[in-house]
Amino acid sequence: MAYRYETTRADYSDLASGAVLHSAPGFPAFPVRLVSEIFQRALALRGGDEPAVVWDPCCGSAYLLTVLGLLHRRRIGALLASDVSTEALRIARANLDLLTDTGLRARAAELNDRADRFGKPGYAEAAEAAGRLAGRLAADGGPVPYALRQADVFDRAGLAAAIAGHRPDVVITDPPYSEQTVWQGSRADEGLPEMLSALAAVLPPRAVVAVTVRGRRVPAGAGMRPRQTLRVGTRAVALFTATDLAGA
Repeated sequence: MAYRYETTRADYSDLASGAVLHSAPGFPAFPVRLVSEIFQRALALRGGDEPAVVWDPCCGSAYLLTVLGLLHRRRIGALLASDVSTEALRIARANLDLLTDTGLRARAAELNDRADRFGKPGYAEAAEAAGRLAGRLAADGGPVPYALRQADVFDRAGLAAAIAGHRPDVVITDPPYSEQTVWQGSRADEGLPEMLSALAAVLPPRAVVAVTVRGRRVPAGAGMRPRQTLRVGTRAVALFTATDLAGA
């Protein structure tokens, strides 16, 4: 069975993209159950009990990180989001701001106002979902600290600046796969292997890097051997340590 931790199906409708969490064309969401599974596998591979500092260097709308913050608040010390796209960062900030009670209450008020103005029950239902998420977040430890920075994922100096002041030990990212999204940046033609090499240059050795792609396997560079792999539907996932990537 592909799932080791999320072995039962849960109701993740409160986390649907475009309901409470913000969405936009060209910024795809990610399966909630799968990202929760990947995160828990990454924590087990990292080892230790300390809360994780989680980084997504291709964050897009930060849907993936926001979902993790809401689902696993107790196991997260901070979130780091970076992307080369200014538009992506605009949407990412709106989503990451939902990792506070203030942000969720403001979102609920906005959705209730839309329900009144447009007479659509879906908005009222989403406002109720925002209230439930606020309650969950408060019960699990309150607001999630986060940093949002612009960075080219192929630029080692830029990545080092993006994580300045933090020591990320879990990286989870869903990089572009030429459907709704495409690679951007200084060495975009080199794609995933170059991104992994750049990450290895700035991460601590014990950090775990989890990458997911559409297809049968993650096309990492020569010598980059994952510690774990899994496939769920059309997605393949590979988990490496930073040492694995640096060695290549």
